[in-house]
Amino acid sequence: MSLALLISLLLLSFHLSTAQPNPGYYPSYRFKSSQFYRAFNNLWGPQHQSVTGDQSSVTIWLDRNSGSGFKSRHPFISGYFGASIKLQPGYTAGVITAFYLSNNQAHPGFHDEVDIEFLGTTPGKPYTLQTNVYIRGSGDGRIIGREMKFHLWFDPTAAFHNYAISWSPYEIIFFVDDIPIRRYPKKSANTFPLRPMWLYGSIWDASSWATDNGKYKADYRYQPFVARFTKFIVRGCSPWSPRRCRGAPSSPSGGGLSNRQYMAMHWAQSRYMVYNYCRDPKRDHSLTPECWS
Repeated sequence: MSLALLISLLLLSFHLSTAQPNPGYYPSYRFKSSQFYRAFNNLWGPQHQSVTGDQSSVTIWLDRNSGSGFKSRHPFISGYFGASIKLQPGYTAGVITAFYLSNNQAHPGFHDEVDIEFLGTTPGKPYTLQTNVYIRGSGDGRIIGREMKFHLWFDPTAAFHNYAISWSPYEIIFFVDDIPIRRYPKKSANTFPLRPMWLYGSIWDASSWATDNGKYKADYRYQPFVARFTKFIVRGCSPWSPRRCRGAPSSPSGGGLSNRQYMAMHWAQSRYMVYNYCRDPKRDHSLTPECWS
């Protein structure tokens, strides 16, 4: 059997299977988790944030008075950043729970950002997980997002699941339970974040756009809206790290993805991806040259 035929058959089996595939590599299990206050500080809404006594977990919530957020103590230039997150069931329309990298405070209006965002929903409809990349932000008055959205293959409100971002000078990879769901390669310095970023978590009211483009708003009859985070893995290089510093590897070879991981990503995208900015005919793709380069 030829190698090309074997790969085609494996891709077909991944596509047809409803069970989560084995990616062959599990970075979320390779590294020790961090205590909350060793890695983060409260950013806003301290009265809406509760840290367990052993600092293994944090709960943040949104009500009509405030949301809450936390921020890493240090910036990074690369690394692996993960957390296990459990979302709230029921009516959560308009509410965003986020885990992301950003330098918005250092470069307001001209920032870089790499997002994992959970878009709130209405009962009976699934959460949408949105991944996004901004490069030098909205300094020209236009926010140029690079969104890819997914419906998950599990209920994210029933248990904790792991979500992670691997960021190197060459690529960004998004993981869900160690399944790579998206790879964003560096194709040019103009389409890739290279400046230091901090790691954040937050919950906030985004009623203007979060659910069905703002059709459904946050309804505070259902408050508080709660998000729980645990098993923080923060394995990154800071701007002051020695040159030999390397973030946690994203694959057995140390960088990129293995063939098995690529097949797992194909499984996730072919079955669960619900939006890809590069395939949106309404977008101005002169602003996103990586879609056609």
